[in-house]
Amino acid sequence: MNIFRFFGDLSHLASIFILLYAIEKNKSIKGLSLKTQVLYVGVFVTRYLNLFTRFYSLYNSLLKVFFIASSIYTVYIMTHKYQKTAKEYIDTFPVKYLAGGSLILALIFTHKYSFGEVTWSFSIWLEAVAIIPQLFILQRTGEAENITTHYIFSLGLYRALYIPNWIYRYWVEGHFDYISVVAGLVQTAVYSDFFYIYYTKVMKGKKFELPV
Repeated sequence: MNIFRFFGDLSHLASIFILLYAIEKNKSIKGLSLKTQVLYVGVFVTRYLNLFTRFYSLYNSLLKVFFIASSIYTVYIMTHKYQKTAKEYIDTFPVKYLAGGSLILALIFTHKYSFGEVTWSFSIWLEAVAIIPQLFILQRTGEAENITTHYIFSLGLYRALYIPNWIYRYWVEGHFDYISVVAGLVQTAVYSDFFYIYYTKVMKGKKFELPV
């Protein structure tokens, strides 16, 4: 644990609270991608299969439980409580390519060919692209509520903060995980255009709108 990872975790937690707050405040899931949230369920379930078999710390275990439970709860309220507010014709990104591509990468790039390692690698690659259906909706609609953009920004910031975390761990602990680093850089690149628009629009008090 170091300060970069800690603040990365806080940003990740903030993104979830912002998302749930936005849904309940607006009593709607308009502009949100159910497909992205389903992918995150896949990310957390496959990553934390060792929840009940390996104990690292109470902090680690509580985060695992929270991420799994909150992702499942988010999908539940989107499909049951506010399903009538969804616009399914907008949330149409073909996620089978994201899941399939992540599985192929997990089979090629893994530390060893065991079920636990392959599923962990799969979760890392899947997380790198899970936000794409949400960004696809932004691209199609051209605009979003500021609170939705805060959610996406917090997610991107979480991953961006892991970059100095990797540098710190390499120099201080001699630890380097090429799968996490490469997938994390891909994920940060996916957010890059969004970060720029967020800074030039939302941070200056303007409405988030994609350039025509």
